[in-house]
Order: sequence, then structure tokens, then C-alpha cells
Amino acid sequence: MAGLDEAVAQSQAWDVPHASVAVVTAEGVVAATAGDQQRVYRLASVTKLLSAYAVLVAVEEGALSLQQPAGPEGSTVEHLLAHTAGYDFSSTALRSGPGERRLYSNTGFEVLADLLESETGFSFGDYAREAVFEPLGMPVTTIGDSAAAGGSSSAADLCRFAAELQAPKLLDPATLARATSVAFPGLRGVLPGFGQQPRNDWGLGLEIRGEKSPHWTGSHNSPATFGHFGQSGTFLWVDPEAHLALIALTDRPFGDWAAQAWPPFSDAVLAAHAG
Repeated sequence: MAGLDEAVAQSQAWDVPHASVAVVTAEGVVAATAGDQQRVYRLASVTKLLSAYAVLVAVEEGALSLQQPAGPEGSTVEHLLAHTAGYDFSSTALRSGPGERRLYSNTGFEVLADLLESETGFSFGDYAREAVFEPLGMPVTTIGDSAAAGGSSSAADLCRFAAELQAPKLLDPATLARATSVAFPGLRGVLPGFGQQPRNDWGLGLEIRGEKSPHWTGSHNSPATFGHFGQSGTFLWVDPEAHLALIALTDRPFGDWAAQAWPPFSDAVLAAHAG
């Protein structure tokens, strides 16, 4: 697809030291790439996609339950995955009751990691590797020192994960469908980097675009689009209506440059794929 190749090549003009980009179709085909596909980048909060997937595998294996109490009183594993347990962003201070607000929280994912470790006897990183990375053939991907934001990976590895997110083999499709549906609908909250959102939709660890504005995906991404971006200048989205996933990894921290560059870039990729 010459048009798609030209669209992803736009990423190489970004004002970043390095950028690695890949497009993955719903059939798991890597349709276009730009930049070094083997280069390893810090993922920052894109780590949460990988961590959430490991937790969902643990749920299917019976090691955890979505309704299992976890975190503050009245909170469950589901609340933690959906950023509705009430935790502050980076501490165990409570800012609301469970299910009342969408409070994006790294702490919630650290609590999830601790819970999984106590229930399985594995370190969270080892569990994620054995449950997700090794079966998918992601040899350079790690969780690092934080289930919330410590991960590292390459575009090549994340292409395999993006294929899994579109045609799951490690999870029952019904589990992924639940994870990509809005959990605790109608909650307001702040989308980091993009401000207060009257409906800050989130699934189980995966952000759902919904009607958020502004947003880091394109104006032509469907409301069903899900994924995550990271403060290290990284993102991965899947648009189930476009039957497409887009991965972009850079080594320049998220800022105005990304908020301005990413949405039109996503739109250009969607247009090239559709055309």
C-alpha cells in the first residue's frame, strides 16, 4: 500500500530523536512500518495495556476475580482496572469513593500488581512474561519496575500485541469485549494531557475514545477506538471499526508536539488505509 507507506513515513519528520511506527490490520498483518522496528523504547503508561492484559489472563485462569475486593474499602479488581477505586494519581490518598469518579491512577495498577503477586506467588513481571509476552513472541518486552509505567518494548513486539488485541488467542473474545466496553459509564474525569472530560470513558485498563475532545487519537477514529498513550512519547490504538491498529514509539517526552502531531497523523493513516 503505497499510500499507507507514505502516511506512516510522516512520523520520520517529527522533532524527535527516534520514531518507530507500525500499522497492523485486523488479520494481524503488519501493513506498513517506519523507523527501526527492533529499537527498544520506554513505554511509560502504555505499560498499562500490557499489565491489564496480564491481569485479565489471571482472571480467566481463576487466580483473580473482577469482583474480588482490592484496594480501598468497597473497591474491587474491576474498579482498579477502570481507574474508579478512588486513589490519587501517585499515592494511596483517597479522593473519592469507589465508582464515583474516574481518577486516573498509577497507584491502582501497583496495587493490582501486588495483589497478583500475593495470589500467584510470581512477581508481576514474571507473570506477564509467561502469560503474555512469551506466548505472543515478544522477546524484548518487559514490565520493568512498575506495572503502571515501567515497561519497555519495540514496535516489532507491539505489533504482535496489537494483533492479539484484534483477534485474541490468549483471552476469550468475550473477556476482551468486556475489557473494551465502558466500565462504570458516565463518569467525568481528567484525561492526562488533555484536560477535564465530561465522560472520561475507560474499559478494563484500556482507554476508550468515546466522545472525548481534545484527544490524542484522530478526529476520524471511531468512538470505539481503544488503547493508551504514554508520557515517554508513545501510543498504541486499535480502531475496531476501521479494522486497524497503530503503534508509535518515540524517545521524546509527551508534550505539545505530540498533542499537535498525533491526531492528524492518525487521520492520515486511517485515510490511507480506507483509500
